[in-house]
Amino acid sequence: QVRLVESGGGLVQAGGSLRLSCAASGSIFNINAMGWYRQAPGKQRELVAHITSADNTNYADAVKGRFTISRDNAENKVFLQMNALKPEDTDVYYCRVVTLHNDYWGRGNQVTVSS
Repeated sequence: QVRLVESGGGLVQAGGSLRLSCAASGSIFNINAMGWYRQAPGKQRELVAHITSADNTNYADAVKGRFTISRDNAENKVFLQMNALKPEDTDVYYCRVVTLHNDYWGRGNQVTVSS
């Protein structure tokens, strides 16, 4: 059984930084892409950042220049370094791992940025 375990969320003041981590455990093979999404209550889940197996990255316009996604292929982990955080970054952040045959999601991790 595959599990995605997220960590690193919490409360931070505007302008501060947080680093999210997501570790994939279990029988997981052929990871193609990994990513972070976020969702506010009553809104659709949206892409924050995405990284492919070739380390190509893609970011939402709202976070470009402030957030950096990276991955550790040996450990099946993906990270999101979030700098210069803004109150509008407050959301539940979800990790996603896409393999050749499956699509896995974490349970979500709250990030709250106070003004």
